Amino acid sequence: MNIAKSVAIALALALGSTPLLAFDASSKADVNLSAERVIVSGYDVVAYHAGKAMQGSPDHSAEFNGAVYFFASAANRDAFQQSPQKFAPAYGGFCAMGVALGQKFDVDPTQFKVVDGVLYLNKDPEVAELWSKAIPKNIASANQHWPSIKSKAPEAL
Repeated sequence: MNIAKSVAIALALALGSTPLLAFDASSKADVNLSAERVIVSGYDVVAYHAGKAMQGSPDHSAEFNGAVYFFASAANRDAFQQSPQKFAPAYGGFCAMGVALGQKFDVDPTQFKVVDGVLYLNKDPEVAELWSKAIPKNIASANQHWPSIKSKAPEAL
């Protein structure tokens, strides 16, 4: 484990943020899923595009790229099914700032920003604030790192 990752994990644990690495740290998957294959802790990815972090329901669910998505309403589920690429989170739902730094971290689903129609999630409020200070630079860095890390296990980075 590299020093930056060790510091990030220690800081997250000390701050009591959302459980870090709630996903399988040894998984090479390019999508951040729970053990039940649910993405974004069951939050409605369509609602994010309306500016809301809203918990979805298993009663309104859909699958895309091996992930199960929950929605707050049948209308949101239907919108997603018509254009899943439009609503699916960037970087498979991993922390956008983490990806910008070449890492794969779990996210706090309430920490999000939609930029140019793309959903970006972050690990906690502090990381979201840091990411927001240089969004274009961080997106460019994440886009550069993602192809080389997306198929690697978080613990290998």
